[in-house]
Amino acid sequence: KMTQQMRDLQLAQARKPPGPSSPNAAKRLYRNLSGKFRVNYTSFDEGSLVGRGEKEKLRKSYLFQSNAALFEAVELQDLDRVQEMLKHYSPEELDLNTPNSEGLLPLDIAIMTNNAPIARALLLAGAKESPHFVSLESRSLHLSTLVREAEQRVNELMAQVVNEAPNADCSEKEKQLKAWEWRFRLYKRMKAGFEHARVPDAPSSVHLSVASSSSLQVTFWEPLSVNSAVVTKYKVEWSCSPTFSPLLGEAVIDKLKDLHFTIRGLVSGTAYHIRVSAYNMKGWGPPQASVPPFAIPSNWREYDGRAPRRRGQAEALDHLLGQVKTVHQHCICHEPCKNQPQSRKHSVSKSLKHLFHPGSKFLKTLKRGLYLTAIFYKDDNILVTHEDQIPVVEIDDTYSCLLMQDFLWLTKVSCMWDEILWLRQCVTVSQSSCSCILQTRFKMLLAISQMQGLLGIQDLGQVFFEPIKDKQGNILIVTLKEVKTNQTFESVRWVPICKLQTSRKSVSSPEEPTALDTLLISVQDKLAYHQRSSHALSAGLYLGYLKLCSAVDQIRVLVPEQLPNILCHVKIRSNPNISREEWEWLQKMASVDEPVPTEPEADRSQNPLFQELQVAIKELMTLVNIPLQEAKDFRLYSHEVLDFGDQVSFLLLLPPSDDVCTAPGQNNPYTPRSGFLTLPLQIFELGEET
Repeated sequence: KMTQQMRDLQLAQARKPPGPSSPNAAKRLYRNLSGKFRVNYTSFDEGSLVGRGEKEKLRKSYLFQSNAALFEAVELQDLDRVQEMLKHYSPEELDLNTPNSEGLLPLDIAIMTNNAPIARALLLAGAKESPHFVSLESRSLHLSTLVREAEQRVNELMAQVVNEAPNADCSEKEKQLKAWEWRFRLYKRMKAGFEHARVPDAPSSVHLSVASSSSLQVTFWEPLSVNSAVVTKYKVEWSCSPTFSPLLGEAVIDKLKDLHFTIRGLVSGTAYHIRVSAYNMKGWGPPQASVPPFAIPSNWREYDGRAPRRRGQAEALDHLLGQVKTVHQHCICHEPCKNQPQSRKHSVSKSLKHLFHPGSKFLKTLKRGLYLTAIFYKDDNILVTHEDQIPVVEIDDTYSCLLMQDFLWLTKVSCMWDEILWLRQCVTVSQSSCSCILQTRFKMLLAISQMQGLLGIQDLGQVFFEPIKDKQGNILIVTLKEVKTNQTFESVRWVPICKLQTSRKSVSSPEEPTALDTLLISVQDKLAYHQRSSHALSAGLYLGYLKLCSAVDQIRVLVPEQLPNILCHVKIRSNPNISREEWEWLQKMASVDEPVPTEPEADRSQNPLFQELQVAIKELMTLVNIPLQEAKDFRLYSHEVLDFGDQVSFLLLLPPSDDVCTAPGQNNPYTPRSGFLTLPLQIFELGEET
């Protein structure tokens, strides 16, 4: 069949050109393709095409051209062109794993010409080897056939060129001869590359770690040798025996973007041995045993049989909230919360009616009092009223209570914006006590309802961690929410933030700005805080530093500006799991009151966690500007590992007990560098929960 294909190559040229007539042929083909292939097929005018069949034919034509251009770039060993095509087109658009008329794939050509950079680029894009090469013999036979038939075609064309008189046909045959001579050299180079290649060496390193009570994580690295052919896949094997007899399981990894694999479904408490082998076109190389040589699936909770701290808590709280709602719905004092007949409407006070009257509008200026403002943003735009003002409503014009307690209460309310009506009715029941606190909180709920009604939005977002105050006696509580979709609203509209800042005329002096002016000046900082506070950590085990400071009415916690919903931290490793053996070691270290590990010790050099902690502690002390010798008095929190889901866990580093919380007026000799802030503890807890 292959011989017939090569003889009928001129017919096959309708499918794929046999080769470039010059080294610039691939570049010309790619430039041609770039202008055409970027057209979106669905954007063609239906009237310009005969029908769907012709449209599909045109699409296939472009796909074929892209596939041909990729083959030419690989054959010419043009790495830049290959990378450019892989960047702009998907594997499907490039038809990456469809063989050409010679039964070869782009990856086959790259590895048999020993072009490691192009082969790696193709592998990362999802390229595969040809499935036709089921054995070394079949690959060798195929290459020999390609070389022999290419040589035969060269000889035939050479004879025709020599024997024919110069004419147009002869000129065309000379072009074909040059192309076939080039392809003959390519096939010989591929054949030589295959013959001189050898099986790969073992992976340079294999690291084994405990991922959970039923899984192990294997991380491995490429073989060090550069003399063998490109590795195209790896095999992970596991067994309960160091001789790997019997073999319990194996997995082949051909997606080489990340060289790691998690073995799942293992038995807790059982030791497993692991080894990894590499594969290239010559076959499987020798295996490399893992370090450590075996591991036992486990989790730190198995040390004392402790259940997860938060197991069932969310469900229990939802159930409790449901019970409270049920009780209030059946309370006779709570009848106003139900849909009342028209005859009961007179019971609603006028003071409540005016808040929801169509005449109720956003405020333009502030008088002395407590206010609520909602900032909704999308990209560089912000929602404003038709008067180009940030939406503001009044909470209380005679506010005189303890602000921090009411403010922290409001931050908790922000976790249930959809329940404001119910909460307002619950507070109404207790309002007869006339306490300042209840009166203020009832007014807060009224202001929230008013803001929701005017905007037509229930979810007002996250409360900024501190109110804005000015010298005129105004206090502004700010909520922030990012809008992901293109929404339109009746009472507000989108404007660019920079336009709002430049167009607003300040009514205050720079020395004593009003709360609204301060908000406009600092709005970008607040939006940045809001975005950062929603960022999540990547999977891994972290070392966190707990540092508190107290004031008259609150306790604040030190956090990084770039991730204010998490304690100051450094990453220990990518595996978040602490095994039972590692936890036992931490418990022994805590029981003898040993200092945290800051210096290497010979007898512990084989303990990976010990080494990882040394590096992490040094990095963390540098981050928070504490001399390393001071860390000798610090201690690791040994009561539990803080788990945040299945992917992130924390070990806590604590200062000496007297220094965990700095009291008002107490001097802190080690001030963190810039890039940190202190949040009220309750605000931090809410951010950490979300």
